[in-house]
Amino acid sequence: MTAPLEAAEPAAAQAAGPAGDDRPARRGVLRYALTKAGGALLSIAMVIVATFFLFRLLPGDPVRNLAQGRNMTPAQLDLERSRLGLDKPVPEQFLDFVGKTLRLDLGTSYEYKRPVLDLIGERLGPTLLLTGVGLVIAVSLGLWQGTRAGWRPGGRFDRFSTATSLVLWSVPTFWLGLLLMMVFAAWLQIFPTRGIESVDAPDGFGYVLDVAWHMVLPCLTMVGVVYAQYLLVMRSSLLDELGQDYINTARAKGLRDDDLRRRHAVPNALLPTVTLVFMNIGFVVGGAVTTETVFSWPGLGKLFYDAISVPDFTLMQGTFMLITVAVILMNTLADIVYHLLDPRVRSA
Repeated sequence: MTAPLEAAEPAAAQAAGPAGDDRPARRGVLRYALTKAGGALLSIAMVIVATFFLFRLLPGDPVRNLAQGRNMTPAQLDLERSRLGLDKPVPEQFLDFVGKTLRLDLGTSYEYKRPVLDLIGERLGPTLLLTGVGLVIAVSLGLWQGTRAGWRPGGRFDRFSTATSLVLWSVPTFWLGLLLMMVFAAWLQIFPTRGIESVDAPDGFGYVLDVAWHMVLPCLTMVGVVYAQYLLVMRSSLLDELGQDYINTARAKGLRDDDLRRRHAVPNALLPTVTLVFMNIGFVVGGAVTTETVFSWPGLGKLFYDAISVPDFTLMQGTFMLITVAVILMNTLADIVYHLLDPRVRSA
């Protein structure tokens, strides 16, 4: 009876090597990570190429727009165009752009006459503050509501939270921002309408409170239009988990609902939200163009909007590349983390 059992030992177990040797698994993870990193580098290269040509399709002459309000002769316009390098052939401009980008030189802004990296560095802090806080609130609120709604599908809380989130998700961001501004700033006069700080802002902890006071309305706008996707994804994932055999088995063994939800159902249902959260972390760097523009928040989103209005090619290229590269890197990291968290992905 022993020989057949020994002969039935799976070939995969024999190929795994000595007991406790996890080197093949680590090599598999490293190979997967390198593959994803290579794909990310290829995507970034495509973004660099697309960025250069994309913004040159926009209508308008940046030199003439910059000369508005000034009496400049055609010769002066040509001189300004030469100074900006816009008189060169497009292939030569493209090679210059690629070379500078590889050296992390994003050029000088037409409008501000300053290096693009300096402008991005100044606006990055307010953007990370606003979008980071908004993302944390949206994720926390969406996952909490999605868990409660999915655990009791069809109940009053499920119907109310799902309907409310879908309505807010369908509302245009600028319209919701203007509505909040009209009610809480113009009518009730509770919160300010624009900026990140007051003109006479105090120092120390008072300054922190002043910035938080200015951040309430734009943060509410961002959370209102974003949290629904976390709620719906979490609710759908939890509903899928409720139909699994291990849930029925745990209930048959007498495991309490609270323990079953917290220790088994929710951890498995969280896996599909990993990619969504990491992708939105990438967008945190780019800011919220509409929200920052409506509330005049001095972040990268407002800077990108101002660059399009000119148009300021170098500033548009720099901010756009920062946003897209951040999203690509976060998506790549999400794939790697998902590979580590879910054994089903590793075995596929």
